[in-house]
Amino acid sequence: MSDDDARHDRPIRDLSTWTVDRLEAFTTTQQGQELERIRVVAQSHAYRSDEPQQARLRWAELALNANERLPGDVPWSHNRKICQNFALRAWIIDQLGPAADSPWDPEALAADTLAALTLDPGQVVALSARWRDLPIERIGDLRRHKNRTAHLDRLLDHLPPGPDRDQLVAWSEVRKHLP
Repeated sequence: MSDDDARHDRPIRDLSTWTVDRLEAFTTTQQGQELERIRVVAQSHAYRSDEPQQARLRWAELALNANERLPGDVPWSHNRKICQNFALRAWIIDQLGPAADSPWDPEALAADTLAALTLDPGQVVALSARWRDLPIERIGDLRRHKNRTAHLDRLLDHLPPGPDRDQLVAWSEVRKHLP
């Protein structure tokens, strides 16, 4: 590691040139904005079709790790973390294939998605019909639910028939009506 890289009072110039090993080690000592930079770099590597699948999965796990360690103490930053997690997991499941007992397990993602939704689809339909009359906090809640279900189109085809899939199909339909 160069002197420039070791200095934490200046931003790292180009994390995209780092190896996954180096970036994984660096991630353990970072916080705040550097974690977001790491997440973005790792996610971009995961999306690259010119890398082997195992390497892409490792990059994706690093992106999830960095995302998890980001601050999430206010509703919108917490929601951003959830949405980033769900979107990357759904993309990996859809593009590289599902894997049981891993972040790439469609049923686990379905369960995590349902756990993140605090309203039921019927409530959302009723609220969405008059969303312009709602207090700003309630509109924000509806927006967060819309964002938390953005990945469903990628996920639904990978789920077996059952109650979780049925609930997520209902959410997929309802999200079209959310502000």
